[in-house]
Amino acid sequence: MSCFPIIGITMGDPAGIGPEIILKALADKSIYSLCRPVIFGDPEILSSTILTSCKDISLNIISSPMEVKSIPGKIDLLAISRLKRGAILPGKPTVEGGKAMVEYISRAVEMIQEGQLEAMVTCPISKILMHQAGYRYEGHTQLISHLTNTDEYGMMLSGERLRVVLVTIHCPLKEVPSILDVEMVYRTITITAKALREDFGFEKPSIAVAGLNPHSGESGLFGSEEEDNIRPAVIRAQNDGCQVVGPLPSDTLFHKAASGQFEAVVAMYHDQGLIPLKLLHFSDAVNITLGLPIIRTSVDHGTAYDIAGTGQADASSLKAAIKMAAMMVKNRHRNK
Repeated sequence: MSCFPIIGITMGDPAGIGPEIILKALADKSIYSLCRPVIFGDPEILSSTILTSCKDISLNIISSPMEVKSIPGKIDLLAISRLKRGAILPGKPTVEGGKAMVEYISRAVEMIQEGQLEAMVTCPISKILMHQAGYRYEGHTQLISHLTNTDEYGMMLSGERLRVVLVTIHCPLKEVPSILDVEMVYRTITITAKALREDFGFEKPSIAVAGLNPHSGESGLFGSEEEDNIRPAVIRAQNDGCQVVGPLPSDTLFHKAASGQFEAVVAMYHDQGLIPLKLLHFSDAVNITLGLPIIRTSVDHGTAYDIAGTGQADASSLKAAIKMAAMMVKNRHRNK
């Protein structure tokens, strides 16, 4: 039997590009030299997508991960939903599809907790559709943290040259200064350090923390958040043994990180961290939820309803997410 880890891939919104990028990603035979992928999805949706996107691929419908054959060109599928033919059209999300996309995630988490899978990779969902289907979560991360009873978690976006972890994520920019506090920054630093050691294999990871204001506040001239909230958190993390520096001016920090001086950057808000990340890794970035008891990676893009069903979707991010999950499984086993 193969020693490669079994990794669940959730299909995301059936009306989005998830089905297409799954087929395109698993058409790459190199994936099977790293893991045994199993899809949590819908046979009707994937069969229809095969006809328009990847006609040389077939489905192997299984009832348990124990039945995975892991044969390139023959995708192992757990039929979590069985939507009727024509019930879901590309680019046309429905509540029925929304319920299915949440069920894919829930079942994958459940099977990891039962020891049937070693990691999960998620295709894109619609947050609005999740709410319409009756699930009041902000997105994947909050749903999975609830299912795993995790209170402290973080969001990392990762590429080969740059890794960024966010202190605040989806909140209005004007609210960031009032939200930031020492505990939040400290917690993000320590979650990042732990993940870099356990999941990425860095023995002594070096972390840089960005300031919030221009020139990191210029000694209070342009703002006090650096001295009030960020520097105390950095000092506390240093005292705990973390190799962390900051707050540093973000206009120069990301150049240094992309040049290899740091293993990761802790950014204060969404666009501060993701603009440089996506400038370097627009197609191949991976979204990783840190702090979970399970391994979860994801694509770094949305459902792309505008191109769903056209054959134009790029599977680069999904392939990178699958490879990242396999690498994280390997590193966790090594650390154990």
